[in-house]
Amino acid sequence: MADGLYPRFARQRLTAALADSPVVLVHGPRQCGKTTLARMVGDPAGYAYYNFDDPPTRAAADIDPVGFVAELPPKVVLDEVQRVPQLFAVIKTAVDRDRKPGRFILTGSANVLLLPRLSDSLAGRIEIIRLHPLSQAELARRKPAFLDRLLGKGFSAKGAERLGSGLTARVLAGGFPPALTRRTATRRAAWHRAYLDSIIQRDIRDASRISALDALPKLLQAAAAQTASLFNASALSAPFSLSRTTIRDYLALLEAVFLIERLPPWHSNRLSRLVKTPKLHFGDAGLAASLLDLGTDTIAQDRARFGQLLETFVFQELSRMASWRDRPIRFHHFRDRDGVEVDMVLEQGAHAVAGVEVKAGSTITGAAFSGLRKLQEAAGDRFVRGVVLYDGEQVLPFGEKLQAVPIRLLWEST
Repeated sequence: MADGLYPRFARQRLTAALADSPVVLVHGPRQCGKTTLARMVGDPAGYAYYNFDDPPTRAAADIDPVGFVAELPPKVVLDEVQRVPQLFAVIKTAVDRDRKPGRFILTGSANVLLLPRLSDSLAGRIEIIRLHPLSQAELARRKPAFLDRLLGKGFSAKGAERLGSGLTARVLAGGFPPALTRRTATRRAAWHRAYLDSIIQRDIRDASRISALDALPKLLQAAAAQTASLFNASALSAPFSLSRTTIRDYLALLEAVFLIERLPPWHSNRLSRLVKTPKLHFGDAGLAASLLDLGTDTIAQDRARFGQLLETFVFQELSRMASWRDRPIRFHHFRDRDGVEVDMVLEQGAHAVAGVEVKAGSTITGAAFSGLRKLQEAAGDRFVRGVVLYDGEQVLPFGEKLQAVPIRLLWEST
């Protein structure tokens, strides 16, 4: 598998969690590398492995979940555990009898935090680690310093080579390991489309009682077209003879299998005219591009669409970096009713707020910092830094705690 060739920076978090938690769940979209990571950690430590995508294994757990868990070895990896949801309550009982750390590594392709029946079963007994598709830093095999600098002392003045068409190629490729083994953009796009068909027919059908899934491919395409835009259920429901309530239910399913994500708005008591609508982001920029049939030639003619995909690409890169850190980072967006906005607002603890704005061009003017200045004013002493990412060559100062930063520093180690 392609991800076996690259470091997974979540590995350290998984190892640390197994040292003091009875159950650790690694969840994320299918084909992002969960099994590889679980076995990378589990196999050398003597963990047995069971995969519930295997029909006989799933049938045994379905028919007698209590007996199945009772007969498990002391340390096990249970792969795609969301396919046998009744196991969560049985594992809870087993853990309550013996809370020895490191007993279970679970993997799942559905977000249990959005499935209360599952998450409630193991509350207080489980640590959850989100695994994303490969980041650019993992592909480059180096641990990035971007978040440390954003939330710390800032970026030093240094040169960086422009990416140009290479940036477009990175955005369109996405981060799913099997897609990245394909040698051409056309073959990667074919993998993306087949992947989405499989998710709809298997995981979404498993996670819901909805039998008529015909609208979902078009809804996914509509969501891809709205990536990095304010969430608008009316606009998404317009092409379908479906109610907004039904569209919201469908979108919740897409969110549960990590295909889309809603980015909540940032609030401040200092400002009263803030937009309170979340933003919609697709789970992987490469998937979104393939759904929209965008390639290197067509995206060059649609800079607005590329700007949307690039913003989603950066949001996903930052989310992937944040998932490796011990201290949690909360993500928001900032927008007021005059249209002044910041693409991403990052909060660490109660005292650190940073903003990230994304520009597709290679030049920057002071106007690009208008949203960050407003965020700086609203956050007050909590504001640590605001950056505009651009495809330029230099780190440039644009005022106190404000910098233009080459986008390739997202995955640089210094």
